[in-house]
Amino acid sequence: MIRALKREDEEIFLALSEQFYHSAAVLHPIPHAYHVAAFEEIVSGSPYAAGYLLEADGKPVGIALTATTYSRESGGKVLWLEELYILEEYRSRGLGREFFAFAERLAREGGYARIRLEVEEENVRARSLYERLGYEPLAYSQMYKQLRDR
Repeated sequence: MIRALKREDEEIFLALSEQFYHSAAVLHPIPHAYHVAAFEEIVSGSPYAAGYLLEADGKPVGIALTATTYSRESGGKVLWLEELYILEEYRSRGLGREFFAFAERLAREGGYARIRLEVEEENVRARSLYERLGYEPLAYSQMYKQLRDR
């Protein structure tokens, strides 16, 4: 089951978020305050960020975060899959595929032109899933400028 995060999910969100940011799926951990700020943004009803809890066997086993942007190149709104984290023991059980079906329904119903995501080159398992679901690599190299201290 997939459902929107609620205020009472804060403890489980923070635990799963910390685990994700200490996994091989990301380049480096982030400060705890960033996890708290993300949760607050999500539960505040922000039009830019949404969060979901993935449940199996009657318990929370994963989280997903999405963000909204606009892209002229894409022809409209873009739904960014910011994060998808599923506990190791619940992987390869169809939860990732289920979340992508959920996200694609949300995007179609919301009039989005594209879904976009990032994946670490070394995350072969995730890349394989994304490719099987029809996602293609973009030939862009990303750059950024950090405006806040980490």
